[in-house]
Amino acid sequence: MTTDSLLLAQLSGTLAMILIAAGCLFLLIFIAVFLRYAGLWIQCKMTKAGVSFLQLVMMTIRKVNPAIIVRCKIMATQAGLTDISTRAMEAHYLAGGDITKVIRALVAAHRANLDIDWQTAQAIDLAGRDVLDAVRTSVYPKVIDCPDPKKTAGTLDAVAGDGIQLKARARVTVRTNIRQLVGGATEETVIARVGQGIVQAIGSTPSYAKVLENPDMISQTVLNQGLEAQTAFEIVSIDIADIDVGDNIGARLQADQAEADMRVAQAKAEQKRAEAIAREQEMVATTQENRAKVVLAEAEVPEAIASAFREQRLGLLDYYELKNVQADTKMRAAIAGERDEVAPSVAGDTR
Repeated sequence: MTTDSLLLAQLSGTLAMILIAAGCLFLLIFIAVFLRYAGLWIQCKMTKAGVSFLQLVMMTIRKVNPAIIVRCKIMATQAGLTDISTRAMEAHYLAGGDITKVIRALVAAHRANLDIDWQTAQAIDLAGRDVLDAVRTSVYPKVIDCPDPKKTAGTLDAVAGDGIQLKARARVTVRTNIRQLVGGATEETVIARVGQGIVQAIGSTPSYAKVLENPDMISQTVLNQGLEAQTAFEIVSIDIADIDVGDNIGARLQADQAEADMRVAQAKAEQKRAEAIAREQEMVATTQENRAKVVLAEAEVPEAIASAFREQRLGLLDYYELKNVQADTKMRAAIAGERDEVAPSVAGDTR
């Protein structure tokens, strides 16, 4: 045997061993992969879920949990939802949605004959809403307290037309509006609108007695206002759970108004009194000024009399006659009880 033949035989043996080793390795890998997905694949075959063995492997490559997809696919198939493809489930899983909750919601909606499809359900889930809870609320309406006891322990306070305050608590029964769940207002909006409607209904009632006699009147008035518009809920009923009589707000406001009017009247009276006092002081000053003028005028009388004597326009008899007239005037004033202000004294001025 030549050297070339020997080398060729050795090379052939080595190549055969490599091929055998590669085949064994491939067989081991195939067995490992098969064992990993065998259970899921058998489940799909037995339930007619329509997921192939290759699809299970590709899910792992695309970083999708095949167990979740298979379980959801089987759940949908068993419920009769055959229009949901495996690729659509994978896409929703990769988008960050809760595929299990979406499938459970669709199954529940299908059993309850609710009009909701795959596109709507996954849109609701990706929008951050709990689609399963929404479907459950559509089947079994839930009750919302108004006002919310978790945020406030108070009541809805409103004043009737006669001024009596009423304190009410209401219970609102709602079901989910699937079509408006994406973009629709939440429970807080519904509570706020119902509270506003109740306050408005009580305020438009002429007397509080009518509200106490027929609380259902408030419910019907609020329901007719269409409060569920642009919200994620449909209002089924509004029930007045409790209503109490509060304070007499009208009487309190009237008393406050009367007190305010009294203070205004007192202020005006004080202003008029101050004006009267100022006017009195002005008159006193004017009187003093006039008296000063009288005194100045009286001071000129003796000089006038003396000048009349010098110029012989006044005789002695005329002077005494003037004195007698002044004396008679003083006597009459004394008898009448008047002050000596009528005729000024000339005798004292001529001293």
